[in-house]
This record gives sequence, structure tokens and C-alpha cells, in this order.
Amino acid sequence: MSGPGVVDPEEERPPSAAPGGRAPLTVRGGTRAGRRATLVAVLVPCAVTLALGLWGLTRGTLWRDEAATAQLAGRSLPQLWHLLGTADAVHGLYYALMHGVRALLGGGESALRLPSVLGATAAAGLVALTGSRLAAPRVGLWAGLLFAAFPTVSHYAQEARSYALVTAGAALSTLLLTSAVRRGRARDWTAYAAVTALTALLHECAVLLLAAHALTLLVSRVPRAVWWRWAAAACAAALALLPLVALSRGQSHQLNWLYPPGLRAAWLLLRSFAGPSVPVVVVVCLLLAVAARRPLPRRGPLGLSAVALPLALLPPALLFVASQWYPVFLDRYLLFSLPGVALAAAAGAERLVVAVTVRRSRRLPPRAVAAAGAAAVAAAFLCQLPAQQRERLRTGRPDDLAAVAAAVARRAAPGDGVFFVPTYARRVRLAYPEQFAGLTDLTLGVPGAESGTLYGREAPLREIRTRLGRTGRVWLVAADGVDRTRWFRHNDREMAKWRLLHALYAQRYWLDGPGGNVALFVRRN
Repeated sequence: MSGPGVVDPEEERPPSAAPGGRAPLTVRGGTRAGRRATLVAVLVPCAVTLALGLWGLTRGTLWRDEAATAQLAGRSLPQLWHLLGTADAVHGLYYALMHGVRALLGGGESALRLPSVLGATAAAGLVALTGSRLAAPRVGLWAGLLFAAFPTVSHYAQEARSYALVTAGAALSTLLLTSAVRRGRARDWTAYAAVTALTALLHECAVLLLAAHALTLLVSRVPRAVWWRWAAAACAAALALLPLVALSRGQSHQLNWLYPPGLRAAWLLLRSFAGPSVPVVVVVCLLLAVAARRPLPRRGPLGLSAVALPLALLPPALLFVASQWYPVFLDRYLLFSLPGVALAAAAGAERLVVAVTVRRSRRLPPRAVAAAGAAAVAAAFLCQLPAQQRERLRTGRPDDLAAVAAAVARRAAPGDGVFFVPTYARRVRLAYPEQFAGLTDLTLGVPGAESGTLYGREAPLREIRTRLGRTGRVWLVAADGVDRTRWFRHNDREMAKWRLLHALYAQRYWLDGPGGNVALFVRRN
């Protein structure tokens, strides 16, 4: 071996083995040099992910989902508990965590997004550590850097939502599985069960981790004793999740805007997870195919491809099939599978390096090979730099609540009324309450914190009519294009509000904003 802690392809097999042999890898990972190489392989992706996460972290606006995090993190724990009985139970643990973050760091954009930055950073390090343990430090380095380079990782690292933390939990759960299978200690299995349960409690779709891990054990042909221990841990994690599943099933109406996915949804998920640049998608898919066709020799009871490919492929496939009847297919719900993509691609790259080396019977400097792989990841990053830059723009999200709120604040006068259509358009005021100071909410009955709802309970139409009669000017804040949707036209309550406003007031001003519309109405003579 010509370099510390790095696989030398000529040492992949003993001298007596044939060039195409499948002898175990011999890596001196336990030596001081090997530990140093592993440490470098972990720290470099962590540093890169942290730097990318902090780059442009403050965009100057929250989008609708982040606005929910901002307002709910500001509620007391009893108020949060009240809410979870009616809405957003799936995010309850995350909101409780963010309640603590807001108490410590405040409610600014950067503070709210910092946990996601740290979650993505931890996930990159865990991916690198998994690759280092199951293959070699350079494989871990490549996997961690590739994970960091995906624009999708930057997207969710800079979003005040739970998905980056869920991904870190999934990466840790997968690493703990490899340790538990290798060492077989009860405390390893306990740690695996606890981390898997917490990850699924952060977002229940992460329970699909268990299916991926089951497939890993199946293809690895582990002993029956391992199956029994894993089954006990999996059952414990699933039992911990049951109350959340029971509660969230009653809130399934929150996903009624989703439709059964088709081929286009599958292609968009592939681009999101392995691109979005088409050349990068093609290369990553080819590397995954290599990892599946020619797995690296095992360094223990579990091989890298056997761990990575089920994690990358099985949860998306299962959710795609389930969503034909119960639509829940969204890329953010599957972000926890992305570590598997990075690990499998790195395994495919290592297999190509080994194949070239064996075929040419030529020793390659391990550090040079590791650097070449890192350079290839850097090239992929540069190829997708425009996508990385877009993630950091105000237009990098579906809406710009700050711009909508500012449009009202610039033109409104104290005493004006504000009229939200539909109810969830109130998220603009909840995200930026200072912009609505001095304005009367004409449609609100009971605030969200008191009613245990996200956006508050609306006043009766009779009360809204009375309030309109006492107001000279009304600012309509409406979700972008909502009046043209079939849902809106069939919602009797919202249509009644809309007709009431137009019957009593004449429109004088209209502004189409990113994700919201603002209009001024004055009372008819």
C-alpha cells in the first residue's frame, strides 16, 4: 500500500488471486494513518457543506412553508400541542425543536435556517464516514463531496423545514445499522432503534428506511440472529411512530392538492436527486449501474452497494407506488434517500478505478486517485453552478412573502382593512406582522394560537359584512391565481367572501406578486 488508509487496487487481491478476483479489500483503516485519512475524508465534505449552506443563507424573504415554521416556533408548547390535534402533526417534533431554537437565537431567517445547515453538514459527514468504513477513505470522500455538491442539498440546507435534519437522521441510522450488524452488541441495536424512531418522528415518510435496511440485510445474506435483532429494533421504532401515524391520518386533507405521480414526476425526482444538469444525471446513473452490476468486495458483513442502493432506490419506488392510491409523492419527503445516491455513485467510481488499474496492471498513486475523484465532483459542481446560484435568490422558492407584505405596507394607511382570500393567505401577515401594523384584519375571528389552527378561525360572514361597512379602503391579499382554481370555485365559504367584497367595493389597484396578489378596493358610492 502506497498511501495511508486508501485502497490500492493492486492490494485488493492477494498475489495468487486472478485479476478479476473478488477477494476482500485489505485496508489498514485501524492504523493511525488510516484513521487520519478517514478523518480528512469526513471533515472535508463537512466543511464544504457548511460553507455552501452559509453562502447566501439570508435571501430577504420566507416562503410559505418557512412562514409556518416561523410562526409556530413562536407559539408556546401548550399552543403547539393544541395545534397538532388539528393540523401539521407530522411536523410536531420539528416545531418543538424550532421553539427552542427561536428562544435561543431569535426568529430571524438565518437563525431559523441554521438547524437545516447543520443537519446537511452532519449528513455529509455521516455519508463520508459510511463510505470510508464500508470501502475506503477516498470512497467516503467522494460520496461526501458529491452529496454536498447536489443543488438539492443546498436547497433544503437553506430552508427552515425538517428535511435536512431527517436526512442526517437517516444517514446516522444507516451507519448505526452497519455497526450493529458488524459488532452485534445490544447497545448498538438500541441506538439504531432510537435514531430510526426519532428520524421517523421528524417526518413519518422516513419509516421507509426500515424497508431499505431490510433489503440490505436480505441481499447481504446475514445470519438469522441478525434478522431477529433487526426485527426487534424495527418493531420498536415502528411502535414509537404509531401514535403519530394515527394522528396524521386524520389530517390527510392537508395533502389534497397532490395527485398520483406519473413518469414526469419520476423524471423530476431523478433530476432533483442526481442533477439537475442532464449530463450529471447521466453520469450519476451510470455510476449507480456500475455499483449494482459490479459491487465492491466487502470489508465486513455488509457491502457498500448493498447498503447504498436500497437506500437510494427502494423508498422512492415504494412511495411512488403507494401514491397511486394515496398521493404523498414529493421530492422533499424522500430527501433522506439522497445519501444512498451519493454512496452508490462513489462505489461505482471506485469500481471503475479498480477495473482500470487491474486491467492495465499499473499502480496508481492513491492520493492522486482521491484528488482526481474530488476534482470530478468539483467539475460537476461547476457544471451546476447556475442551479446553485438560483437556490440563493429570492426567486429560488415558489413565493416571496416579504415582497407581498411590503407591497401592502408601502401603500396602506392606518385604519385600512385587510382581506385575506383564501384563509391560508393570512400566512403573509403571520410571517411579517410588522408590515400590517395599523391594519384591521376584516376576516379573522379567532387567532391561530387560540384556536389551535395554522391560520386562525375566520369570522362569520355576517360579522365580516359588518366590518366592511365600517371600512373605507380594503387591501385584498390573495394567493396567486386562486380565483381561477377549481378548488376555489367549489369552496362555498371562500366564494361567498369573494362575492361580498366585490359587491360592496370597487377595485382600484392590482399587483401580481411572486406567490400572492395585492389589490386595493374602495367602497362603492
